[in-house]
Amino acid sequence: MKPRVSIITIGVDDLDRSLRFYRDGLGFPTRGIVGTEYEHGAVAFFHLTNGQKLAIWARKDLAHEAKVPLGPRSASEFSLGHNVGSKAEVDAVIGQAQRAGAMITDPPHAEFWGGYTGSFQDPDGHLWEVAWNPEMNPPE
Repeated sequence: MKPRVSIITIGVDDLDRSLRFYRDGLGFPTRGIVGTEYEHGAVAFFHLTNGQKLAIWARKDLAHEAKVPLGPRSASEFSLGHNVGSKAEVDAVIGQAQRAGAMITDPPHAEFWGGYTGSFQDPDGHLWEVAWNPEMNPPE
């Protein structure tokens, strides 16, 4: 297996609400919800950098497809990281997420390792970290 991730799929409780959050609130480009003609098929893909995609899919349908039981949500299972180029950009992205309806779990602040970071949860509780790391500039 080659060490790459092409699509990150997150399970959501309300596909329309999550579409609005990511598309309208955060500005992620998408064609919207597709696959509604199929049972368990409705999904939305957001185009990320370097050809990667973020998908939102109903939790029950994701569990059905993977043949696993539908379990409770947990914000501490994983986080999605978004590196930015400056402290001001961390502040701006956290502000944008809050205006879009995110819950800010950790307001932007300086970190012991020399960076600047803040965290939020999307409407389904998925954890995002927005960080400026002086050792890790994002590709433009």
